[in-house]
Amino acid sequence: MAIALSLSRMALLKKLAGETAIYGLSSILGRVVNWIILTPYLTRVFLREEYGIVNDLYFWIALLLVVFTYRMETAFFWFASRSRKDSGDEKYDQDTVFSTASLAIIGTTLALTGLLFYLSPQIAIWLKYPGRADYVRIFTLIIAFDALAAIPFAKLRMASRPLRFAAIKLGALALNILLVFFFLEGCPWLLAHGYDVVNSIYNPEHRIAYVFWSNLLASGASLLWLAPLYRDLVWRFATDLWRSMLNYALPLVIAAVAGIVNQLAGPTLLKNFAGGSTLENLDLGGLYGAAAKLAVLMNLFVQAFNYAAEPFFFRQSAVSQDKIIYADVARAFALVGSLAFIGIMFYLELIQIFLGEDYREGLGILPILLVANFFLGLFYNFSIGYKLTDQTRWAGYIALLGTIITLVFNIIFIPSMNIYAPAWASLICFFTMTVAGYWLTRKLWPVDYKLGRMVYYLLMALGGWGLTLLAAELVPDQMAYRLIANSIILFLLLGILYKTEVNWLRKALGRA
Repeated sequence: MAIALSLSRMALLKKLAGETAIYGLSSILGRVVNWIILTPYLTRVFLREEYGIVNDLYFWIALLLVVFTYRMETAFFWFASRSRKDSGDEKYDQDTVFSTASLAIIGTTLALTGLLFYLSPQIAIWLKYPGRADYVRIFTLIIAFDALAAIPFAKLRMASRPLRFAAIKLGALALNILLVFFFLEGCPWLLAHGYDVVNSIYNPEHRIAYVFWSNLLASGASLLWLAPLYRDLVWRFATDLWRSMLNYALPLVIAAVAGIVNQLAGPTLLKNFAGGSTLENLDLGGLYGAAAKLAVLMNLFVQAFNYAAEPFFFRQSAVSQDKIIYADVARAFALVGSLAFIGIMFYLELIQIFLGEDYREGLGILPILLVANFFLGLFYNFSIGYKLTDQTRWAGYIALLGTIITLVFNIIFIPSMNIYAPAWASLICFFTMTVAGYWLTRKLWPVDYKLGRMVYYLLMALGGWGLTLLAAELVPDQMAYRLIANSIILFLLLGILYKTEVNWLRKALGRA
C-alpha cells in the first residue's frame, strides 16, 4: 500500500511538473520573450518619466482587473471540482458552474466599463494625467477583454488543457510585440516615406498610448480565440450558487489586491510620495519599474507555478487526502526558486544589458525583489490550506495585514529611501504573509512542510551570492573573470545541493 501511494504521488508530481512546464511556455517563456524584446526597446526609446507612466498605468490595469473578475476563476475551480460525480456533491454540474460564473462576469464587466468610460476625464485628472482621458478608456477596454477571457481560461486549466491555453497566450503575446513595433517603428517609417495613410491611426505625440493600444488589440484577439468556449454556456444563472461563489471569492480579492500592490505599486507610490514634481517622481518610477523587470524571471516562475498548482490542488483534494504531495510541491518550489535567484544574481552583468544604460543604476533593488518573490511563492503554497477548507476569509485578513505593511512602510520611507522603499516593503510584506499563511495552514489543514530544507535552499542561494561579491574583489577587474568565478561557485553549489538532496530528488522525480 505504501509503495502504491508513493508511486501515485510521484505520478501526480510528474503531472504537475508537466503542466507547469506547459503553462510556463505561455507565462514564463512567452513573457520572457516579451521581456527580452520589449524591455530593452522601451527603455531605450522612452525617457524614464515616460516609462514611469507605462508602469504606473499597468499597475492600475492589474488592480482593476481583480475588481472586474473578483476572483471568480478561483471560485469556479472550487465549485467545479465539487460538482464532480465522485465528490459526492452533484447539486450543480460543471456546465451550470461555468455559465453562472461567466454570466456574472459579463454583467459586471459591462456595468464597470460603462462607469469608467463615463468618468474617464475625472479619473485622468486624479491620476495626474489631465487631458489624457484616452489613457483611461484604453486601459478600461484592456481590462474588460481580459476579464471576459478569465473564466474561459480557467475552464481550460480545470480541464487540464495547457496546450490550448499556452497557444492562445503565446499568440496574444506575439501579436502584442508585433503591434508595438508597428506603431512605434513601422508607422514613423511609413510617414517618413510618404505613406500618409497611417495618419488616420498614428499621432507621433501620443507614442506612450500605442503601448496600450497594442495590448488592447492583443487582448481582443485572445478573447476571440476563446469565444468557442462560450458555446458551452447553458444560459443558466443559479443565484444561490453565485452567492456561494461570491462568499468564497471575495476574501481572495483582498489577497489579490494586496499581491498587486506589493508587486506593481512601486512606480505609482513613488509618483505620489517621492516629494518631487510629477515628472521627477515618474522618473524614479521608471527607474524602479525597469529594475523590477529583471525580477521577472522569479515572478513569472511563481505565476506559472500558481497557474498549474491551484487547479491541481483542487483536483487532488477531490480524490485523495494524501497531504505529503503538498509538502513535496512546496519543497520543490523552494529549491527551484533558490536556483532562480542564483541564476539571475550570478549573471546579472550579462542580464543587465537588456536595460537601457540610463536605467541600470536602480539594480540595487533586484536581490530584495527576488527574495520577496520567493516568499510570495511560498505563500501561495501555504495558502492552499484555507482554500481547501472553504475558509477563504483568512486570505483577506492576511492580505489586509500585508497591505497595511506595504502602504505604511512606503509612505514613511519613500521620501528618504526612494526606490529602495517599495522593494523592502515587498519583502517585509511577503515574508509576514508567508509566516501567517504557514501558521494558519498548520491550524486548519496540517501539512508536514519541510521548513528546514526550504530555509537551507534560500541560505545557500544568499550565501552563494555573497561569495560572488567577495570573489569580485579578488579577481581581475574584468567581467569575463568575474563570470568565470561565479560559474565556479555555481557548480560548487550545485554539487552540494546534489549531494544533500539526491535521495529526495530520486524519490520525487525518478520513480514511476
